[in-house]
Amino acid sequence: MILNLFKQIIILFYFITPSLVWSQSLNLATGNNDQPVEITADNGIEWQRDKQIMIASGKARATRGKASVEADILRAFYKKNKNGSSNLFRLDAIGQVKITSPTQKLTGEMGVYDLIKGILVLTGKKVSLISGKNVITANQQLEFYEKKEMAVARKNARANHDGKVLRADTLVALFFKDKNGKTQLSRVQAFDNVRLVNNTESIWADKGIYDVNSSIATLDGNVRITRNGNQLSGDSAIINLTTGVSKLLTDPVPQSSTDKKNQNPQKKKRVRGYLLPTTK
Repeated sequence: MILNLFKQIIILFYFITPSLVWSQSLNLATGNNDQPVEITADNGIEWQRDKQIMIASGKARATRGKASVEADILRAFYKKNKNGSSNLFRLDAIGQVKITSPTQKLTGEMGVYDLIKGILVLTGKKVSLISGKNVITANQQLEFYEKKEMAVARKNARANHDGKVLRADTLVALFFKDKNGKTQLSRVQAFDNVRLVNNTESIWADKGIYDVNSSIATLDGNVRITRNGNQLSGDSAIINLTTGVSKLLTDPVPQSSTDKKNQNPQKKKRVRGYLLPTTK
């Protein structure tokens, strides 16, 4: 059945099937689960009843409360329950995907939202998540886990917080709800090819954790810090990005069986630094 009588077509799932609601409320939304889902589209909405799919095309938009999903094409999948009611369990978005709420905005080329598990997966050459002053981008995929309040950015991932930039192959962002109910970034975990950049220095490592509230980054594995041409290296580091204080640490050298037997003290590696002389 194709409804194409007006330029913009509006369907309220609530009126078509009164019990058809989101199985899980979007973490991006406010309001309760009894709110209807409104779908609008410029080019038409195709309702395939046998397959239990609704396809909206042409600036398609699905809205529930204060959250919305926009794309060139939206596909809504629902299923019948034993009592005859229906539940929307999956929403696919294709082309110029944009998901917005009062506190967050996500963009990508394609998106799949599993409403049962509460997992949103965005893919594309550039995917992004904006949450307040925090911006997370990647060049392959962004996953948003509603129940865990967590996002995972993959391939050339980048997190920007007040001018502090954290880059890695993979970034894991953890969120929390503040006293006003708004979603805030708590910390970011970085894995592989990690680089942390601020106004004065660049730092490389294998992995790291950045705590947003304290502005402290804890880095591990092949740590290198460069500042004004000077370079320090060690096995791990604790960086306070507010005060600019960096502390490098080294791991103990593994003891041989002979050293353990003879109770020789455990040796330590040494932190290295290269300082450029001042020139007039």
